[in-house]
Amino acid sequence: MTERIDLPSDASAPERRRLLPDALRLGPVRLRVSDLRRSLDYYTQVLGLEARDVTATTAALHAQEEDAPLVVLDADPDTSAVRMQSRLGLYHFAILLPDRAALGRFLAHVITTGTHVGASNHLVSEALYLRDPDGLGIEIYADRPRSEWRYAAGQLEMASDPLDMAGVVAAGRGEKWSGMPRGTVMGHVHLHVGDLAEASRFYHEALGLDRIVSSYPGALFLSAGGYHHHLGVNTWAGPNAPPSGERDARLLEWRMIFPSAGDAKAAADRLAAARRDVEASGDDWIVTDPWGTRLRLATS
Repeated sequence: MTERIDLPSDASAPERRRLLPDALRLGPVRLRVSDLRRSLDYYTQVLGLEARDVTATTAALHAQEEDAPLVVLDADPDTSAVRMQSRLGLYHFAILLPDRAALGRFLAHVITTGTHVGASNHLVSEALYLRDPDGLGIEIYADRPRSEWRYAAGQLEMASDPLDMAGVVAAGRGEKWSGMPRGTVMGHVHLHVGDLAEASRFYHEALGLDRIVSSYPGALFLSAGGYHHHLGVNTWAGPNAPPSGERDARLLEWRMIFPSAGDAKAAADRLAAARRDVEASGDDWIVTDPWGTRLRLATS
């Protein structure tokens, strides 16, 4: 039987305990990859990110004119060259473009590279799906205006309908893709987990994210500030999937950015009160979910 989480009837509020600030946003994801040069070629030439602070084993990847990176690469030659998809941990990380026109320019560009790309209309957003050279999942998407989002049966309506790819390309007005534009941010992270109820206890009850959508079989979507999701969790890797191992290409860490140190500490205190192990790291707090995925609570 496919696992589901039942939401209370006031989810269209949506279940707003407001434990996390509306201004919460996501910071960079840190990835373990097997070959830094190969990954840099992909992330710069296919995705259009700018590489900065490159060393023999690490690199930070930025959108144009943005100080903060979106992705940090950490290379280890002992890493398996292809990620096993039946591992708990990263399903994909999702880069949010500032508008549909940028998504159209990116789609027209990526088609010319010969890169395989999936596509979906989620009603609240339009999304493209790719995999990096190590098999790590990536979503590139643009949101629809919130005025177009709809609720039904107490939940935000989301779907995985076919994408109007011609319409998206047309939105780019024939302008050339010149890289990830200013205003591009990390939109959400989506994880393989072992159990949705336990994921809800950790990310909703302890951390404080609002549960927004549970109508997808085997998945739960959570956020702060009424967003469609900052975090997706699913059990699609299978009932016996192991956590990602040391030799797997994988997500090493993802980051939540809080508007103040007090907000971050309040979240850390809730996790500690729920008997989750929380570690102080300078001004940040670090916690690991039940399946080994590390989350940093930070203010920058």
